[in-house]
Amino acid sequence: MNTYHIPVMLKETLQFLQVKPKAWYIDANLGGGGHTEGIIKARSKVLGIDLDPEAIREVAKNHHLEVKLINDHLQAISADLILYQSNFAHMGEVVKKLQLDKILGVLFDLGVSSHQLEKPQRGFSFNLEAPLDMRMDPQHMTVTAADLINALHENELTQLIQKYGEERYAKRIAKKIVEERKKQRIATTNHLAQIITSVRPKSKADRTHPATRTFQALRIAVNDELHSLKEALPQVLEVLSPGGRLVVISFHSLEDRIVKNFFKDENKKGSIKIITQKPLIPSEEEVKTNPRSRSGKLRVAEKL
Repeated sequence: MNTYHIPVMLKETLQFLQVKPKAWYIDANLGGGGHTEGIIKARSKVLGIDLDPEAIREVAKNHHLEVKLINDHLQAISADLILYQSNFAHMGEVVKKLQLDKILGVLFDLGVSSHQLEKPQRGFSFNLEAPLDMRMDPQHMTVTAADLINALHENELTQLIQKYGEERYAKRIAKKIVEERKKQRIATTNHLAQIITSVRPKSKADRTHPATRTFQALRIAVNDELHSLKEALPQVLEVLSPGGRLVVISFHSLEDRIVKNFFKDENKKGSIKIITQKPLIPSEEEVKTNPRSRSGKLRVAEKL
C-alpha cells in the first residue's frame, strides 16, 4: 500500500460500498489514493476528486497517468480512473462535465493526509517549522492561516477557535496571540504552537498536543471545510444511483454532527436508509499500526 496516505478503515469501506466490478465510484477526498487503489483492485472504476494539486499528481504518478491542466483544473484519465482537481462541493458539476452515470458509491475520507501533515511547507503541522499556510489549494486560495492569526480581532479569534476547534481555552489563546503579534507578525507553525503551549496546559486527559485544536480550527476556516461538506452531501443523492452507498469517515465531532444530521433528515424524507445506526470506529489493531486513525468514525447510508 502506498505510504503517501495510509487509508483509514479500508476493509470496512470496501465492504460497505459493496464494490461491484466495472461500476463507477467516487472518492471525494482522493488524498494519497489508498481507498481508490482498493476499489480499483476490486476491478471497479473511480472518479477521484481532490482540491490539493499534489494529491492529483502523486496518485497520477502511482498509476502512470499523464496530468493535464484543463480549464484551470488538473486532470488525469484512464479507462478505470479519472482524477480531477476540485472542491468536492462541486461534485455534481464535475460528474456532469465528465458525463458519468450509474454511480454506485461515494466515499468521503475527511482526514488530512499524512503527506500534507508531514510536508513542512504546507504548514498543517505544529511538529514542523514552516510558514503558517494550511491552504489545500495554494494556487487558487489567497487567505492563509497566518493572515487570519494576524488580522482577526481578539473576539473573532476566540469564536473561530471555539467553534471550529471546540477548544475550551480559546479565549486565553486568542488573547495571547493578540499580545504576541503586537511584538512581531506570527508567521510560522512553531511560533504559533509555542504561543499556544505557553497558555494552554496539557491535562492528563489530553490525548493530543495542546495546539491540536487551534490548528484544526485554522485549517477548517482557511479551507471552509464545513461549508463544503454541507454543500457536497445533498449532491451525493443527485449523482448516486438507487441502491448506491454513501460512506463518510469523519475525524472530529463537527464533521460527524453534519453527517449524522444529514442522514437523519434524509432518512425522514425517505430518500436514504441508514445502514450504520452508530458510527464504526477503527479496530485496536488498526490504531496501533496507524495512530492517526484513532479518531475516525465511519457512517453509511444507502440511497432509496
